[in-house]
Amino acid sequence: MSKKRIVMVAGKASHGGGAHEHPGGCNLLADLLNKTVPDVEAVVYQGWPTDAAAFENTAAVIVYSDGGARHLCIPHLAQISELAEKGTGIAMLHYAVEVPKGAPGERFLDWIGGYFETHLSVNPYWTATFTAFPEHPTTRGLEPFALEDEWYYHMRFRENMQGVTPLLSAIAPASTLTRSDGPHSGNPHVRKSVANGEPQHLAWGVERADGGRGFGFTGGHLHSNWADDRLRKFILNAITWTAQVEVPEGGISTPTPTAAELEAYL
Repeated sequence: MSKKRIVMVAGKASHGGGAHEHPGGCNLLADLLNKTVPDVEAVVYQGWPTDAAAFENTAAVIVYSDGGARHLCIPHLAQISELAEKGTGIAMLHYAVEVPKGAPGERFLDWIGGYFETHLSVNPYWTATFTAFPEHPTTRGLEPFALEDEWYYHMRFRENMQGVTPLLSAIAPASTLTRSDGPHSGNPHVRKSVANGEPQHLAWGVERADGGRGFGFTGGHLHSNWADDRLRKFILNAITWTAQVEVPEGGISTPTPTAAELEAYL
């Protein structure tokens, strides 16, 4: 059986100090997939591939990059839609879940079921505690855990969460909304949601009508967090699932990388 091709598109490393290390994170995840999952071949491109052949026979496209108005996908919305219509899996990690409201946001709702919408979603740095998980291939082998990260939350999802399966959810404390209202810091909608104690969905998946799958994940700010065995297992499970490869019953387990091994990817 031929291997499923996974194309990982890395934006530039943009923050320094071990944050938004998109090439390093993509290369780490691709190496782990290639070493651990026999049925996949993961390749990494820094920046959007200029050669259209890069996406031939591709099972999933995983984007880990900065977002917003300069999101590297915005010039390629039509191309990505064509891939999705063929059943290609689409995943967006961390800042890559943010695009402007309007045409880009509508495409994201189609592809992955949700996105970071300014003046609705927020981007605080906090410790999210995950106490339970749905029965889903992406959560196989996961145990409860807590992790500090820049966890975006209160995403714009499809109306009535149609077709969207929350995968990682946590209760955001009021301390995440100490900043004044702004495009990323707070708004009346999120303040009401937090005051009501509503679970905030930090990762989610969709099974699209075109036969493909979509995945969104709001964590991933810190490169050092890839040393967390639970987070690494979840993301490797999710990428594999997005490519429509069977996830092992206990999830994808990999050795804990040392600080030096993580550093080597930077």
